This record gives sequence, structure tokens and C-alpha cells, in this order.
Amino acid sequence: MTNSCLKESMIAYKLHLLNKEIGSKSGTCMSISQSKFELLYQIYQIDEMSQKDLQQAIGIDNAAITRHLKQLEASDMISRRKSPRDNRITLVRLTEHGRNKIQSFKEENNQFASAILKGFSEAELDALLDVLNRMEQNIADL
Repeated sequence: MTNSCLKESMIAYKLHLLNKEIGSKSGTCMSISQSKFELLYQIYQIDEMSQKDLQQAIGIDNAAITRHLKQLEASDMISRRKSPRDNRITLVRLTEHGRNKIQSFKEENNQFASAILKGFSEAELDALLDVLNRMEQNIADL
């Protein structure tokens, strides 16, 4: 195995570990899981959307989206209703309580991001963002 392949494997492994740690730590530092925050934020940006569109935007399976939405509905953060045009479509929107909570969740998320990127210069942040964007594109091209 060449030195380059070893480096690439080490980078991939480090990214995997970081992903696990970020998921774990964000759940500890935030009062909501990252996946639920992502769901709420997606709805917040669009106002109301179908459950299927939300599932595709987030990239999770049908069982997971249903489970998350049931929990968020029980917490009075979202409401669901059938589409008047097509009864097979479930529409999801934030409640007033959910709209208020997303503001505090956004602040918690910003604080978490600041904590994990503490000490990085603007140039380093720009370079990191560039590298991550390139990696994202490479993954999309697979």
C-alpha cells in the first residue's frame, strides 16, 4: 500500500470518527438531536411541505421520518394534515411552539459549531469549507 493510499484511508477513518463524535456531542450539547433539528429547520425554511418531500430532502428512510414526526408532533412542535388535493399526501408544518423553539435550537447549533471550530482562523475556515465541498462533490460523483 502506498503512502498516499494510507493517508487517504486515515483521512476517511478520521472523518468517520468525527462524524460519530459530532453526532454524539451535538446530542449532548443541544436539547434536540441533530436529525430532529435538521427536520425542523427544513420545515422552517419552507413553511409547509409533504412528508415525502421532507424525507427526500433529509435523506432518511420512511420509518425514521415517521418516528421523528410522531415525536415532534407529540411535543407540539409540528402538525400534520392530509392534503386537500390528494388524501394520500401528508403535509407537515411547524406549530407556533415549534417556530419559537427552532430559534433557540438554531442558537444552540451555532454555539456548538463555534465550540468545535474554536481557534480556526478565517482562512482556515474557508479552506476547510472548500475541502469539504470538494469531498461532497466527489461523493456525489460516485
